[in-house]
Amino acid sequence: QVQLVESGGRLVQAGGSLRLSCVASTGTFKAYAGGWFRQAPGKEREFVAAITRLGYGTNYADSVKGRFTISRDNIMNTVYLQMNSLKPEDTAVYYCAAGPGAAMAPSAYNFWGQGTQVTVSS
Repeated sequence: QVQLVESGGRLVQAGGSLRLSCVASTGTFKAYAGGWFRQAPGKEREFVAAITRLGYGTNYADSVKGRFTISRDNIMNTVYLQMNSLKPEDTAVYYCAAGPGAAMAPSAYNFWGQGTQVTVSS
């Protein structure tokens, strides 16, 4: 079992930056790929970014390519999401997830955090 806790979400102005963190409760976190998803009110949960177990491979949604960067520190059992050039449409609850592969589908992930709210004002 892996417990994930996200942090770093807050209110920020458009054009600003935030870094989200996701800390895992177990050192076996390095055995899992990490993913970030987001869900805005009234919308489906959508893929944002994913990273392979050792961090050599990444994948991004088209809407965040060039603005967001996913990374991980397996010594600290943490996955990060650096978000730059934020837009109002990035407003959502952001969720961290862990699973066997760096997939885009939420169903591919076994473990989820509780989410952290990101609000981007125009």
